[in-house]
Amino acid sequence: MAALKNPLFDTATTLGKILGFLAVSAICGVLVAGLMVPAVAVTGTTASNSISFFDDLPGELKIDAPAQSTEVLANDGSVLATFYDQNRQQVGLDAMSPFIKDGIVAIEDSRFYEHGGIDSTGILRALVATAQGGRQGASTLTQQYVNNVIIQAQEANGDTASIKFGDQKTVGDKVREMKLAIALEKKYSKDDILRGYLNIVYFANGAYGIEAAANLYFGVSAKDLTLPQAALLAGVVNWPEHYDPINEPANALSRRNTVLDKLLQSGKISQADHDAAIATPVALNVQPNKQGCTSAASAPYFCAYIRQVILNSNAYGSTPEDRQKFLDRGGLTIKTTLDPRLQTAAQNQVNDTQPADDPNQKGTSLVTVEPGTGKILAMAQNTTYSNVDALGNTNLNFNVDQGDGGGSGFQPGSTMKVVTFAQWLNEGHSMNEVVDASKRLYPGNFPWKATCLPDKHYFGAYDPAEPGSFLLPNDEPGDYQQMTVLKGITRSINTATFASAAKLDLCGLNKVGEDMGLHDATDGTPLDWTSQISSLIGGGKNVSPLTMANGFATFASGGIFCNPIGIVSITDHQNKDYPVPGADCKQTIKPDVAAGVNYALQNVVKEGSGYGLGLPGTPVGAKTGTTDGSEQTWFIGYTPKLATASWWGYWKEGATRYALDYTYKGKFYPQVDGAYIAGPQWQSYMKQAVTFYPGGTFNDPPASMLAAPSAPRRQAPNPAPAPVPAPTPAPAPDPAQKSAPAPDPAPKSAPDNAASPESAPATAPAKP
Repeated sequence: MAALKNPLFDTATTLGKILGFLAVSAICGVLVAGLMVPAVAVTGTTASNSISFFDDLPGELKIDAPAQSTEVLANDGSVLATFYDQNRQQVGLDAMSPFIKDGIVAIEDSRFYEHGGIDSTGILRALVATAQGGRQGASTLTQQYVNNVIIQAQEANGDTASIKFGDQKTVGDKVREMKLAIALEKKYSKDDILRGYLNIVYFANGAYGIEAAANLYFGVSAKDLTLPQAALLAGVVNWPEHYDPINEPANALSRRNTVLDKLLQSGKISQADHDAAIATPVALNVQPNKQGCTSAASAPYFCAYIRQVILNSNAYGSTPEDRQKFLDRGGLTIKTTLDPRLQTAAQNQVNDTQPADDPNQKGTSLVTVEPGTGKILAMAQNTTYSNVDALGNTNLNFNVDQGDGGGSGFQPGSTMKVVTFAQWLNEGHSMNEVVDASKRLYPGNFPWKATCLPDKHYFGAYDPAEPGSFLLPNDEPGDYQQMTVLKGITRSINTATFASAAKLDLCGLNKVGEDMGLHDATDGTPLDWTSQISSLIGGGKNVSPLTMANGFATFASGGIFCNPIGIVSITDHQNKDYPVPGADCKQTIKPDVAAGVNYALQNVVKEGSGYGLGLPGTPVGAKTGTTDGSEQTWFIGYTPKLATASWWGYWKEGATRYALDYTYKGKFYPQVDGAYIAGPQWQSYMKQAVTFYPGGTFNDPPASMLAAPSAPRRQAPNPAPAPVPAPTPAPAPDPAQKSAPAPDPAPKSAPDNAASPESAPATAPAKP
């Protein structure tokens, strides 16, 4: 309903405009410098000029939504983090206590419901006070609202240099506000103006609007404010720094009582209510301002990932500055995929595995993806999210790519052997086909098939005759023998993987890697198995744990690849929806091939390099990975419902780099592999996680994949020299000579066999 208008300020006619502009001058006869109306005599040419000046002023105020805080929510609706330039949540009048509405009117503009935007009585009262040597403002609530809207627009446009406060304003500025206030009253109801004012005004200590103020000072919503609480907040807006309830409690109390007196005078409260409120001590319940990812205690690195996804996307602004403004001022509700139950379990687990303040400064992380949806359900690491350089602090996200706030990734070790195995099945081989895993010598002219290269072959070497190269190593001396490809992947035998790859097209491995979404963590380029032969067992580019978890989720889902996603929806305060990155799920790997991989990787925890690290009653596929000197260790495992990458290793200059002759929780390890720390971490966490995502089975592979062809005729032994160690400073590891058993009480029949990029030779250059 339109507000009632004071006929004195009807601007529909020229006379009305003159009166609207000069009413107080006519009443008072003179204006004192510094008050709200310019000193203009109502005579002759001056009056005519004033009319022209008034007509030329802007007559309509464009009211944009004020900056509002953005909330990031977990998948259960709980708040993970808040972003804002100004801590504000807009609410309707029906969501505000009547005490705050009455209190603001009583103390700031008692004639609010009587005037038409400017108040001649108030201005006269201010003139008298000034003439007597005092000081009193004459701005109505409507004028104050206009002033706040103008300031908000200047801030939103980055024009903060133009903002003027109080005595900085010229006569023209003040008259402009008056005209806009009059126009505003003609367009909006009093309730609309009061609602807008209470949502925009500043209440000190970073609280903008009554909802944020109620929460900050008392931990309640605006609708639940009591009379003493509302009176305290109503008193703040006139001079926030002076009446600050936290830092100026005496001033705030005195001002509160003044508000209560005004409420009594206006008849809004009874004498009894007034006296009871006066007798009530100020009892603040200050809630800390939780701004940004540092306050996202349960998931700061996931929060940082979500923030980076928004800052990286042109969908939210054409420049990084625009996207930051969208996030900080847009009043968004960002619903994410994070499951707080899994996140809590993951965070507790990494903290237990490797405390952030451990002097060795080893890093460890867990990240979980839901197969078939790409949803990131948990993302945890053992450090404190901070850019302050201190032990255990970092804002580097271990789990994601560099462009998403991570580092350069980590070498994946033998987890990459699954790519060769999948291509083996892709090309129609049986996993029970026998290969010659005794072969350790691959001369520089060995022709690896690579049909996507110009010469159709790649030439790479494990050959002591080549500079910087050496014989292909295994962990166990007894593993240089003929064996099935299934046994090779189960026990993570390097020579078996190479013997398999020697029969394949390396370009097919590139396709499998692409189908799994495997890419370099630094620049996002797909991994390439034709550029460095050591990539067969983990060499080449570094990858992020999220990439690895999501890649293995492709097998868990029966060959369906989904882009990993962290955002479900983005909606602003006006319920406008914004586009979000999609999972774009599609079948990239044949279902039979995925079933074959799942069959083989279940053997890893039953009798292979991850022995004893399964889950009771739940099918588990997994692969261990260890790089040279145990610099990086992995355990990537999955059930039909969850895929999790567990990583433990070196991440920071100055930290203990190699886990050789390493003591962990009082236990000595000659060398740590993926089954010793990363594996138990995965198992302990997943035992909790599967209680929330139970059930599911893996399909059986076709019989042809399990067929047992006759063994090939054994080749004559290679006239290889004695094993040649890798050149210093990175000697070839002997990871499998592990006298210390894994922490799991079950004995390990087959430790990980993961020679890494460092343990692999520098690849010989391609030969013509």
